[in-house]
Amino acid sequence: MCGIFGVYPHKDAAQLVCLGLYALQHRGEESAGIITRNGKKVHLHKALGLVSDVFNEKILRSLRGEFAIGHLRYSTTGSSNIKNTQPFYVKSKVGDIAIAHNGNLTNTFDLHRELENKGALFQTSMDSEIIAHLLAHSQQKDIKEAIIWSLSKLEGAYSLVLMLNDILIGARDTYGFRPLCLGKFDGAYILASETCTLDLIGAKYIRDIQPGEIVFIYKDKIESVMPFKKSARAFCIFEYIYFARPDSNIFENNVYLTRKKLGVQLATEFGAKADLVMPIPDSGVFAALGFSEKSKIPFEFGMIRNHYIGRTFIQPTQDLRDFRVKIKLNPLKEVLNGKKVIIVEDSIVRGTTSRMRIKTIRQAGAKEIHMRVSCPPLKFPCFYGIDFPTKKELVASKHDIAWIRDFIGADSLEYLSLEGMLNAMPISKENFCTACFTGKYPINHACRFSKDILEK
Repeated sequence: MCGIFGVYPHKDAAQLVCLGLYALQHRGEESAGIITRNGKKVHLHKALGLVSDVFNEKILRSLRGEFAIGHLRYSTTGSSNIKNTQPFYVKSKVGDIAIAHNGNLTNTFDLHRELENKGALFQTSMDSEIIAHLLAHSQQKDIKEAIIWSLSKLEGAYSLVLMLNDILIGARDTYGFRPLCLGKFDGAYILASETCTLDLIGAKYIRDIQPGEIVFIYKDKIESVMPFKKSARAFCIFEYIYFARPDSNIFENNVYLTRKKLGVQLATEFGAKADLVMPIPDSGVFAALGFSEKSKIPFEFGMIRNHYIGRTFIQPTQDLRDFRVKIKLNPLKEVLNGKKVIIVEDSIVRGTTSRMRIKTIRQAGAKEIHMRVSCPPLKFPCFYGIDFPTKKELVASKHDIAWIRDFIGADSLEYLSLEGMLNAMPISKENFCTACFTGKYPINHACRFSKDILEK
């Protein structure tokens, strides 16, 4: 998913970006990076690890300049190594280029081959590097035209924050898969993945960057262009279900309230007799609140989260996910013992995490365990930036609900219907990408992938 943040011009640009990345840590725990520009000097620091591991006061002081962009990585394309950390920086004929990218390009192979044939030498396995090469190879003399031409070559999902010499640039693909907002703080403009970052530093939210929009932020002004042909909207619905922070407004609407509505709808469709409703903290909390409110069954925290352990779904390997599940959540035996329990979860991807959690809850003395999931079964790969790229990783692509119920060890299992999920959304259902549930991809490029890849 990745988190991106940019600020210009501000005397404490690096510090602001660092704070912004703290607020976005949930979007990626693999690596973090910040690049700044001070006149014609560029300063870059990035490494594998959390923001708190990568940056300290001394490093931030060394990142001088009024211009800074930052990135948090959660790998979907490209392996997990230091070469693939962002921001990605190169010097080129058009000047200094630094890129922070959220999303996945889907015509990567074609562009990679085309650019290599023109002499491009790739340093990483990231699709994001392609954007820098396109800019370097553009024939347009005007920087704006070079940006427009380069982005016109891209297919797939991108929200971008770019440093191009002394211009801060923000852009979203025409479908709007990934979020990006614009704010202002102390005279400086800010670009960020989510509004929670603006709240943290006390910045004013101005608006979302629109799908297909490019904004150019100079030291003394901001300009916007909409150079591309409009397309249907395809906002990632999983942002509301799982990824975004509940205190953020995504696609101009609040995440907390939306998740609560998902829980209300879930209780309407699949209630059950139970003594308590409990969430899987933290992403299941707000749907569980809605479920409890609608069903009139008391809400309880049956498990307590260790907040010093990160999110399990976005860990790069299954071994790490399994380990973190064990130390992340501790059951409250005094709450669960002898009780009929409804567990509200936001999603089931591979099923292994749910299986371990239910086993733990049963060992704590729960009499019955009924799992309710606030989205439909995930059956299809995502090509736009979520880390379930093949069918074999999705338990619901191979098995029906009864099999999954038995595999995870629940007494009953129900998923929210597709229609119910869409009805709970704060905007019209036509605005969302639901390909991971339906297999209906919003861009016809899905046919560019081999049958092999689509069926894996």
